[in-house]
Amino acid sequence: MATVFADAHDAETPVIEAAAGSVAGKVAVPEAEVATADPKKPNPALSKAAEFGKGLVAPILGILAFLALWAVLAPQVDTSLGALPGPVEVFEQGIALTGEWSAAKDAEAQFYADQDARNAAQIAAGNAAGVRNFEYAGPPTFLDQIFTSLKTVALGFVLATLVAVPIGLAAGLSPKFNAAINPLIQIMKPVSPLAWLPIVTMVISAMITSADPMLPKAFVISALVVMLCSLWPTLINTAVGTASIDKDLLAVGRVLKLGTFAKLTKLVLPASLPYIFTGMRLSLGVGWMVLIAAEMLAQNPGLGKFVWDEFQNGSSQSLARIMFAVVVIGFIGFGLDRIMMSLQALVSKNRTI
Repeated sequence: MATVFADAHDAETPVIEAAAGSVAGKVAVPEAEVATADPKKPNPALSKAAEFGKGLVAPILGILAFLALWAVLAPQVDTSLGALPGPVEVFEQGIALTGEWSAAKDAEAQFYADQDARNAAQIAAGNAAGVRNFEYAGPPTFLDQIFTSLKTVALGFVLATLVAVPIGLAAGLSPKFNAAINPLIQIMKPVSPLAWLPIVTMVISAMITSADPMLPKAFVISALVVMLCSLWPTLINTAVGTASIDKDLLAVGRVLKLGTFAKLTKLVLPASLPYIFTGMRLSLGVGWMVLIAAEMLAQNPGLGKFVWDEFQNGSSQSLARIMFAVVVIGFIGFGLDRIMMSLQALVSKNRTI
């Protein structure tokens, strides 16, 4: 019996040692793999950096190529005001316009400082009422025109959204209502802002007769023209998005006996948000283009008026200033679209459906 156990023990010993060696081998394998990792295997962080670099290099090269082509071809184009300005001349005028804004702000601050000094002198002399205060009436600068245009397009866009979204929701939920308003939409949608402008101008001029209205008449006219021309993309996309909602989802709402408001806020609006924001992005782009045309034609304050005034000025710097304004208009339109995309991503992230 002892011999049997001894043999068994001797027989098991190599097996146990072999198993231990196997386990040790298995533990050691990952360490060996880490130590001898394939150097050709791409690093995820480096891959992302390379993709970002490729995505950034191509647009930069395209812009540089465009600027080079512009610089080479511009001197070869003669106009009534001289050769077409190149990128350098346009950039210089941009700096000059910024300097004019800074000088205008300094002049405005000096004007009010002098007025305060005169008031203080009159009060010290015994005139408790002081002197009459005047508002600074200097001409608007280029940056002032930018802010005016941004405020105008913001008001027009908000008005267009407030009108288009409810009508689009109603059209998407009711086929009969959609059929009733569809001919009107198809007729009104292609109307040019140049056709709306005289109508809106006459209507607003008849309605606003106060000498000191709450909002300037020209500001209201431009905003309403923007609204009338930019509401259609939002209206149509909202109607399409509402009509494409899953019918089972609406059936669940009926089963739960949701009211109209709860149905809109819990089911319809969350499901239609991508379509609504797509329409709003299109509407904002259309509104920005319409605004510049309306300001040029009606001579309302804004970037459009700045471009028209420089065109009428006819100085040697006017063409470069106009081209700089065109570049700024394009960048602002691009920025507005990016803002809408970010807002859409933020709202879509918090959707419940």
